[in-house]
Amino acid sequence: MTAAVHLTEAGEAGPLLLCLHGIGSSSAAFAPQLAELSAYVRVVAWDAPGYAASPDPEGPLTLDDYADTAAALIRARGGRAHVLGVSWGGVIALRLATRHPELVDSLIVADSSPGSGTDEAKAAAMRARAAELAERGPRAFAEARGPRLVSPGAPEELVRRVVDTMAAAVRLPGYAHAAESMAGADLRAELPSVTAPLLVLCGEQDTVTGVDASQALAGAVHKSAYVIVKDAGHLANQEQPGRFNAWVLAHLRITAGVADTAAATEQELSSCL
Repeated sequence: MTAAVHLTEAGEAGPLLLCLHGIGSSSAAFAPQLAELSAYVRVVAWDAPGYAASPDPEGPLTLDDYADTAAALIRARGGRAHVLGVSWGGVIALRLATRHPELVDSLIVADSSPGSGTDEAKAAAMRARAAELAERGPRAFAEARGPRLVSPGAPEELVRRVVDTMAAAVRLPGYAHAAESMAGADLRAELPSVTAPLLVLCGEQDTVTGVDASQALAGAVHKSAYVIVKDAGHLANQEQPGRFNAWVLAHLRITAGVADTAAATEQELSSCL
């Protein structure tokens, strides 16, 4: 099943970069990427089904359904894309790459994991989030969770933006479907079958999914590179957008021939792929 989604788009030329946000966010999380990377590529960021400006889905969605919805977006925009996924969005991106490999030219997966289904306690905690959202409401839910997603030294302005983005994005039943898809996900068996070049990025101070989970992704995929983003927590793309975007551009130069001036970064990344 595919679902209708709201999109934010920037850039008029170049390959397609599809951005998939984390479980507590929306397309607003990719504002730094839409602003900078659109000079090089066509950037499309979704509000996942049942999030922010996207309509509620007609029924529960599985991880495959999210991947199929992303696949339909790619087909509607030319048939191939580079896919950037953050956290839950990274899990969707990886399933997309194994389910629809013909659509994915490369992957950038940030602060993600093989899924919460790798651990019973993590899966139970993920499923419990829907009840917490129902009890607290979006604003209190976001105020409790948002500050954990950035490093302790993050500017207060960023913390407010993360909380506001979450409060405006999450609601039921969409969040419950997303949490269930994450709770049931265990990608470990399928990761070796990913054929698209993969760049794994992880905030140095990510305590949500953590560096071990990101390393597990990179270690399981044949054509992969792993990068630590200094001075960043779980939302590395928002907390250190300059560093994050430089690595994404280096990756896109290698995989898509996108022009980039960060030659040193490119050379280092090329040696890893």
